[in-house]
Amino acid sequence: MGRLASAYGQAVNSHRAARAHLDTVRGVLGAAPTVAPVGDDVVARLARLGGALANPAPGVTPLTDQPAAVRIGAASTADGDFPVLVPLGGGHHLALDADAREPQVAGLLRALVLRLVATAPPGQVRVVGIDTATLGATFGPLRPLLDAGVLDPPATSEAEVAALLDAAEQHARTAQHGAATARRLLLVVATAAPPPRELARLAALTHAGPAAAVCVLLAGHPSRLPGETPPPLGGTTAVRLNQGYAHVGDPPGAPFSADGSGLAARVLLDGDPPPASVRALAEHLGTATRRADALPFTDLLPQQRWAESASTGLRTVIGRAGGGSTAAFATALTLAFDDATPHWLVGGRTGAGKTVFLLDVLYGLAARYSPAELQLYLLDFKEGVSFTEFVPTGRDPSWLPHARAVGIESDREYGLAVLRELRREAQRRATALKRHGVTKLADLPRDNPLPRIVTVIDEFHVLLAGNDALAREAVDLLEELARKGRSYGIHLVLASQSMTGIEALYGRAEAIFGQFALRVALPGGGGVLDQLNDAAAALPVGSAVVNTAAGAVGADTVLRFPDAHAAAADLAALRHELWQARPPGSRAPAVFKGYEAARIEDDSTFAGLRPGGRRPMALVGRTVDVHGTTALFLMDATPGRHLAVVGTAPTGGDVLRAATLSLARQHTPGDARFQLACLVTAADPVADDTEAALRAAGHPVQRLDATGLRDQLAALAAEPTGREYLVVFGMDAAAPVLGATDPVTFRSGLDDLRTVLRQGPGQGVHLLGWWRGLRRLADDLGGTQNRDDVACLVALNVPGAELAVHLGAHDLTYTPRADRALLIDRHDQRIRLIVPFVGDGHEPDGER
Repeated sequence: MGRLASAYGQAVNSHRAARAHLDTVRGVLGAAPTVAPVGDDVVARLARLGGALANPAPGVTPLTDQPAAVRIGAASTADGDFPVLVPLGGGHHLALDADAREPQVAGLLRALVLRLVATAPPGQVRVVGIDTATLGATFGPLRPLLDAGVLDPPATSEAEVAALLDAAEQHARTAQHGAATARRLLLVVATAAPPPRELARLAALTHAGPAAAVCVLLAGHPSRLPGETPPPLGGTTAVRLNQGYAHVGDPPGAPFSADGSGLAARVLLDGDPPPASVRALAEHLGTATRRADALPFTDLLPQQRWAESASTGLRTVIGRAGGGSTAAFATALTLAFDDATPHWLVGGRTGAGKTVFLLDVLYGLAARYSPAELQLYLLDFKEGVSFTEFVPTGRDPSWLPHARAVGIESDREYGLAVLRELRREAQRRATALKRHGVTKLADLPRDNPLPRIVTVIDEFHVLLAGNDALAREAVDLLEELARKGRSYGIHLVLASQSMTGIEALYGRAEAIFGQFALRVALPGGGGVLDQLNDAAAALPVGSAVVNTAAGAVGADTVLRFPDAHAAAADLAALRHELWQARPPGSRAPAVFKGYEAARIEDDSTFAGLRPGGRRPMALVGRTVDVHGTTALFLMDATPGRHLAVVGTAPTGGDVLRAATLSLARQHTPGDARFQLACLVTAADPVADDTEAALRAAGHPVQRLDATGLRDQLAALAAEPTGREYLVVFGMDAAAPVLGATDPVTFRSGLDDLRTVLRQGPGQGVHLLGWWRGLRRLADDLGGTQNRDDVACLVALNVPGAELAVHLGAHDLTYTPRADRALLIDRHDQRIRLIVPFVGDGHEPDGER
């Protein structure tokens, strides 16, 4: 009964379509003159009739319930030409006996695609292609339609063809059951007859009737393979090529059929549409199609926030996936961080939507799992602001409560610090697992859960640039975390534009990337897939290939994901909702902004300084580490506890100011004396500001010139007077005065300087000086053998090779750059990259 009812329904639909077509023809004929004027013959009337029927209202003609009369070419007769129309859509199809390797066939297929897409309402036709004949070349001129989301990447392999037909059959079944997709026509274009089994499946689609909402354009039928009988087609107009012309509707062997089923005229097929027309149509349809196909960002989110458990892994909906190689058939796609896919590798060229994809993933996870179940470490190494919205700003105080550390335009050193922190966390978790006698995070007791950690490193290749000690350590840490993270609930997402040419990975790539079973290839990101896998070769923006077999061929799913940037209001609402629900006592994430200057007035350690501490601290900047700790030196009684700021950058004066003001906050007025000498004109403003700040705090200040500095050094060398700070802006400029020898004592100012450096800390005297050259500092110290007499250094724009010679550290690699410095404490063998403190007039490029 079911089959009978289906057949009856198809017959009714076909009858209605035929009546509608007949009514249209009668209307056109009725509008024609009853008596033909002179010279008006049958051919002329056919030309007028064909012209009228071939121009349906563009953009509004439905193609599912009833066919449209679509032009395929012009019939050539002795009395003139007239357009040849065939019915397409509404259960009608077209078959050509030659495949798309014939230029005539390829051009006609492209013209028909354009005409059908232009005829239907925007978004109501989806085009999928089978192109085993030319491996995708037939659809090349239609590339703008692919970018607009109208045309899917063509299937060119046997597996892709089978997957496409699976999806087409699913579309037909869904449409026949009256779902919403019934209003969308699926246009299947085959550039050549596929193998017998797949050809039979295509033929079955032509018999499915109008309710299936499928239209087939099949080239290369009947197959010319010897001994092979092609399956019969239903509702299909046949076109045969013969000596440059086509015959329409003729059975084999009958050029002009006697039964009226063929057109008694040769037909010159239409060729390629103009490229400008393709581009114009693609631009017109792009917005409407993306709107129809786009998965709203809100559809990624669960109905209830923070309701899921991360004990066995993390899962989130990331977009809409189609069957096999096409995105025309939409189902929600869920991806996971679990034992099977613990880490993800994401590739895509600039503008491919990599940041949008990552935001979709992060917000989807944050909506499903509470901060007790999920923590995020986010690193961005490019010149962008991918993760800015997850941290508090001056305009929006909210933050994502799952975020623990966020790096924006991160330094490589900051990325390395995050990896070190993750390794320490892995070691802590290993201890916890041993204590409970289990081997995986999922096996821990429910009353002692540990949150899973997702670490996203965008443009990770920057972290591994070069082959220096930093890159080598980063590779070691990545390999360790990739191998052990599965057991400890630490998951990595590495994203980049390119996976090649990373020198530090030579010989190590497989050991690391072999742990990344899940690969996401956006447009231009095929490098994350196997070399033989070209599934991402023709992706439009807003889509990706998801592969769960480390990029191997045959494990691909095409994904379309929503544009998170277009849903800015939804994102902000979700972020505020999650922020308002944060647990009591939650701390904002530690944030490192690579472009941001550091100012001592904003430093929490500086704000907390009070008089009475046992060991005064000189604050000089902010350490490039996970928590942005304050960079400082202890000014205690140990020999050598003096500070040398070295480099020509004007930041040197700002660092000296910050160190002086921080020391002053730790003394009550009158408890310490400050001697200030400014020996270079460039430092006058910052020296004046330092003096004014000291006096405002109630501290006695004495200003010195070069001669006064020499006299003060002589007095301090002979008899220290208690707690005293000698602050010199431009210490190298004092060399001529200090180098002169006293004719009576035969001592120079450099002798007194070296005595103060050796003996001063034990007597409460400390020198804070800015030398503009490292060689001058070494000379003032009496050679590198005395370098420990000034144990605290802040190196600004000093070449790494020169610094290594001074320190005797032959493995030191340092490339100076604006707004960065090296903090060097020789007593505890500490070398750290810092963001030096600057004054209010400092510009991000390092100039005032």
